[in-house]
Amino acid sequence: MSTFAIRAIGFCAHYSRQGDWAFDFALRLARIGSLRLNVFHFLVDPYDPEARPPEGLTRDERAALAIRLERDLRLYYDSRLGDYLEAGFRLCEDPEWTELHRCLTKREFQVLVLGYPRQGTRFGGVPIEEFVSRFVSPVVLVGPGSPREIRLNPPAALISGRLGLADWQYASVRLPGSEEGGEGPDQPGILEAQ
Repeated sequence: MSTFAIRAIGFCAHYSRQGDWAFDFALRLARIGSLRLNVFHFLVDPYDPEARPPEGLTRDERAALAIRLERDLRLYYDSRLGDYLEAGFRLCEDPEWTELHRCLTKREFQVLVLGYPRQGTRFGGVPIEEFVSRFVSPVVLVGPGSPREIRLNPPAALISGRLGLADWQYASVRLPGSEEGGEGPDQPGILEAQ
């Protein structure tokens, strides 16, 4: 049986308590495995269903906006990184689904970590659970109630031990409207890691 190599962790920036928890989890994974941590930030916030791309900007204005957003991103996360140097930052201008799949095929990450700010959160215009369930690589959701509240999509559940979750309890991602049916990878439940 073959396993795939994990060389990098991806994290989608979100300026919230749950986003900070998710960043800390992604950094923990990177530190434990001596992996690269790539922090992605989008010109249009994928967590905001009302966000629209900026219109009417000249090339110079768009470049200035990108520089400001990347600077803000680096300032926010540099202090959280501490002495960890294997980190990169990327401002993504295309929609999240397109950008994340492009980054995945370029091997900029093999595991993606997202903050889960609250029940009903949307990501990329769909419920975050739907986005995560349909994503082809392992995805970890962190939150909303605590930093140890972890949800995994099916590919992530398959490698939970490699994610340092062997002794943790975690929940499978449950699509909105699905019935309660117990816990575990085959019967999703919402558990808090202990």
